[in-house]
Amino acid sequence: MDLLALPLSGRAPFLLNWDEFANGYFSKIKKTGVVKSMKDFYWDIRPKPEYGTIELRVCDTPLNVVRAAALAAYLLERREAAPGEDDYLVYNYNRFQACRFGFDGVTVHSKTYQNSILREDILATLNRLKPHAETLDAQAALTHLGEVARTGNDAQYLRQQYHESGSPEGMVHSAIHMFRDRRRRTR
Repeated sequence: MDLLALPLSGRAPFLLNWDEFANGYFSKIKKTGVVKSMKDFYWDIRPKPEYGTIELRVCDTPLNVVRAAALAAYLLERREAAPGEDDYLVYNYNRFQACRFGFDGVTVHSKTYQNSILREDILATLNRLKPHAETLDAQAALTHLGEVARTGNDAQYLRQQYHESGSPEGMVHSAIHMFRDRRRRTR
């Protein structure tokens, strides 16, 4: 299913603070009956008001907890500047490139407009994060993500499992096995 085909999916509206969201946007759209709660939004990033945080929905998709935690730490430690409205000019393009081509997608940096291959950007970012990882004793997480960027992500793994098993059931069985696997491994 293409999640962009769902209503209220993709990116959230650009708002500068919680009050604009809660008392403006959310209040108005709730009155229409289109949404009842925050769970009715399928945005890539959405507020989680009960925790005072935001959800990075991409962290819902890895096939094991180790990868989800490593991805969350990676996103947290990037320490990007706060977004501006113009940052969204390339958002849908970058999202499409990542969905369609995975790590081989070409993305555009929203502030510099520089093009890069997603895999190369991830590896360069991991390299910049090494001093922080050493300080936090988190080198294993960076190593894990580097291996994933070099060898393939969960989507590639699932396609491979489907091809090898010849059935959706075989692919799902492999996904369940990976999810239940508690060992630290890339595959």
